[in-house]
Amino acid sequence: MKNVKDLIGDKISYSERQYDALQNADALIIATEWSEFRTPDFTKISSLLKNKVIFDGRNLFDLTQMQSLGFHYESVGRKIIKN
Repeated sequence: MKNVKDLIGDKISYSERQYDALQNADALIIATEWSEFRTPDFTKISSLLKNKVIFDGRNLFDLTQMQSLGFHYESVGRKIIKN
């Protein structure tokens, strides 16, 4: 995280734990393929986000699963799931 802070500074908020970053956030943006983000707790995500919206720049999740979970889900080059 230090490398990002050195580049961006205080223009964004930082969190030590992944779910802490979602508290009262409008949406989740995924820009990494790190393994800890591949199998999230979607129930927890739903409870923390203001809106069930995910923008996935890495195409990590199954479209059918996102639709069944009720997320608005946009991923690169794939169908948009609107709920």
